[in-house]
Parts: sequence; C-alpha cells; structure tokens
Amino acid sequence: MKLFDLHCDTIERMEELGEDMLTDKTQLSLKYLPQMEKWCQTFAIFIPDSKRGAEAVSYYERVLAYFHKMLQKHADIVEMANTADDIRRITGSKKCAALLSVEGGAVLDGKLENIEKLKKDGVKMMTLTWNGANELASGSVNPEMGFTSFGREAVREMERQNIIVDVSHLNDKGMEELMGFATKPIIATHSNLRSVCSHKRNVTEEMFKYIVEHKGLCGLNLLHGFVSDEPMKDSKAELFRHVYRMLELGGEDVIACGSDFDGGITSQMDNPALFASFGDYMVEHGISRRISDKIMFENALHFFEVNGR
Repeated sequence: MKLFDLHCDTIERMEELGEDMLTDKTQLSLKYLPQMEKWCQTFAIFIPDSKRGAEAVSYYERVLAYFHKMLQKHADIVEMANTADDIRRITGSKKCAALLSVEGGAVLDGKLENIEKLKKDGVKMMTLTWNGANELASGSVNPEMGFTSFGREAVREMERQNIIVDVSHLNDKGMEELMGFATKPIIATHSNLRSVCSHKRNVTEEMFKYIVEHKGLCGLNLLHGFVSDEPMKDSKAELFRHVYRMLELGGEDVIACGSDFDGGITSQMDNPALFASFGDYMVEHGISRRISDKIMFENALHFFEVNGR
C-alpha cells in the first residue's frame, strides 16, 4: 500500500500529549509503517486562531522543536524530506518521508522576512488561514474579507521562495481573489468537493477546475463533515463519490490525499494503513491501478518534483 498524505495535525497533538511517533494515542502513528510499501507524510504545525503576533511565532517554534526531537528519536524509521529525490530515497529505504508545513499565516507575525525563515526551516507549504482572520486573509468566520495588501505581498513572496500556497480554509472571497493573482500552482491540501458534500470548506467545482487547469493538487479529506452531508455508513464508498466526480472534472493528475488526521473525527478510515487501503478499494470499484496509484502517491510526488524546490 502507498500513501502520500498532504496534511495531518498530529505533531501538535503529540507535543501536547508528550507522546512520540509510535504512540497509540493519535490517529496517525508510525507504528503503521510496516504495512506500507511507500509512505510520505506531511506534518502541519497548526497555528490556532487564539494565537497572533509573537505568541503565534513562539508557538510555532515550540512545536517545530518537538518535530525535530521526534525525527531524531525515530531516525531509523522517519527522515525529513526537502525534494522529490529525497522522498524517493527515503521511501525506497522503507522509512517514512516527512514533509513540514504550517497551517495558518499568523505564523508570519505580519512580517515578510519570516517567509524566508520558514523556507530555511524546511517548510514546503503554508495554509494561508485557519477559520478566522489573520494578517493575510480569512477563513469562513469572515466570509466577506478578501486579501489584505500584506496577504498579497506574502503570496508573492511565498511564490518567490517556493513555499507552496495552500488554500484549504481560505474563504470563497479570498479564493476568488487568489485565482486572479496567483502565478504558480496552488494546492488544497485537505478539501473535498462541495458539490458532493456541502461543507463550506470544500472546494467548488469552479475552484477544482482552476486547480486542474493550473496543475495543482486537491487532497482528499477524511473528516466526517467533509465527506458526506448524511451520517456515515460506508466511508470508502462516500469518499469514492468525491473521487468519481473529480475524475469527471478532469482531475486525474491533481487528486491526492489529505487525511486531516488528528484534526477531528475521521471517517472509518481512521489510521494511515486504512487510508492507504483506499487505493485497493478504488481498483475494486472500477478505477485503474495506474490512476489509483496516482491518487494515493504519484500525483503528489510529481507535483513536488515540479514545484517543490
């Protein structure tokens, strides 16, 4: 089984609990590594909306230090990756390749120079907002707020520094504006289709078509509220509805995985091995192995080969 997961909130949860990467107290754990053929996992440092300014920066630094502490402790099974070649090498040695991201532009403390610092820290992508407003833009709490002038400058600097712009959580007004001024491919690391499940944080078909046209990525989110408007009965079947429609919209090369593990109540695929088994499920239900492998691993790898310098 293969998995290239674009988003989880696990490192913050591990730091909070004082647990290591083999814990059984989080949805995501490296104890599942023996079941994987290849596994690349993005660990997001989530910045809560309650933290702004210097407090947001110090929070990021604390969780970042814990992330590196865990990498050192488990160096025999996980290694940080910076390039697609790193991912191939690390996963080829049967380790988990770890990517670093940030969820929440408040980490910048309103200072463009902090983007260069994130780059030096190895951050590969940044989710611009969480639910509330920050110095860049806003999530769903402020639906009428678009980008600030600093937010536009920050996106341009992220593009210059090759930190990938992640639009999961960005509100519709912000997304509409971004589609007008972004110059590089964007990703929605953990967002499904709003036409299949009406959650306001899922992307519309227009947004998804933009991602397709500009060769971005859209990561399948496992949280209940993003998969189905109805109570869950068969999570794989309900997630498959999103895949099927995404493929109808031309998404063969942009569909990826974005579990959102430890960000809430997941579907019945509540650990990485079960999520990886979704690849076999797709094949059993009419998707070719080639396309299934692209969704579960290869699309994200190719994206980082082209855009992840």
